[in-house]
Amino acid sequence: MELPKGYTSVDKNLVCRLNKSIYGLRQASRQWFYKLSTTLIENGFSQSKNDYSLFTIGKGASLVVLLVYVDDILLAGPSATCVHSIQAKLQALFKLKILGSLQYFLGLQVAKSSKGIVLTQRKYALSLLEDTGFLGCKPSSLPMDPNLKLNMLSGDLLPDPSMYRCLLGCLMYLTISRSDITFVVNKLSQYMQHPRIPHLDVVHHLLQYIKGTPGQGLHFPASNSFNLSAYADADWGGCLDTCRSTSGSCVFLGDVLISWKSKKQTTVSKYSAKTEYRALSSVSSEVIWLRRLLLHFEISIKSTMLFCDSKFAISLASNPAHHERSKHIDIDYHFI
Repeated sequence: MELPKGYTSVDKNLVCRLNKSIYGLRQASRQWFYKLSTTLIENGFSQSKNDYSLFTIGKGASLVVLLVYVDDILLAGPSATCVHSIQAKLQALFKLKILGSLQYFLGLQVAKSSKGIVLTQRKYALSLLEDTGFLGCKPSSLPMDPNLKLNMLSGDLLPDPSMYRCLLGCLMYLTISRSDITFVVNKLSQYMQHPRIPHLDVVHHLLQYIKGTPGQGLHFPASNSFNLSAYADADWGGCLDTCRSTSGSCVFLGDVLISWKSKKQTTVSKYSAKTEYRALSSVSSEVIWLRRLLLHFEISIKSTMLFCDSKFAISLASNPAHHERSKHIDIDYHFI
């Protein structure tokens, strides 16, 4: 191995071994997280098996939660004294830059008051509108025309599809705090390979909607119940190109929306009840994961209400006598 310039060695057979990971190396982020996680575990932290970037230490009033994203760390807990104690301990182990109370994190704006916490991406949304030239556009009241049907063949191909893909990437990140645009972004992302002019028109309409609601976000009230409830729904053959259905779900912790999803199903359903049943299976997986994750915050959920508007799907899930009529969805049945 060739030695770096500026280093003189008597033995030409020697090689250099890096003791620290350096930015730019492929394994840098992995080695950094390995170093961080092992150090935290050695100092009493417990790593979550449901979210490997989540660490906890202490119980009850002394509980401290640590969430890490690459080299950005969040600390939270009911006791400010315990949080400052862990902060000082981490500062002794690593070279940290303490930014104080949480206000911005990865484009998310956090506003705290006695009534609760508001999570928005207003600054990110306005920056996106300014970069695309839609800051002074006329706002729209809907993210997408509900009667519009998109497909892969209508309209002319875009001469430069990279612009469309870049806009969709920015809009995908905006769905972190905005469930109102999740369905539209999911629909538009299905045409990223060969985008056409009608698809770009819908993107522009969505930007007009964001112009009218830049501060739309989530509100977490200070007083809230810990009842977990989920809602599942699906259309039937909504995709004109593949005739696949789209599942939609949202999960509430008390009155707070904590999870939402819009995703096209992987198979074609011959009737609507099967489509609704697959949506129930998908949201059941999300509920199980959330219940296990909430245990790290010492929130135990005894039961969860799962709502669906399909009478056949509800009957199929609650009555074992109907099992013989549903061999084709046997796995989904037993999972629920």
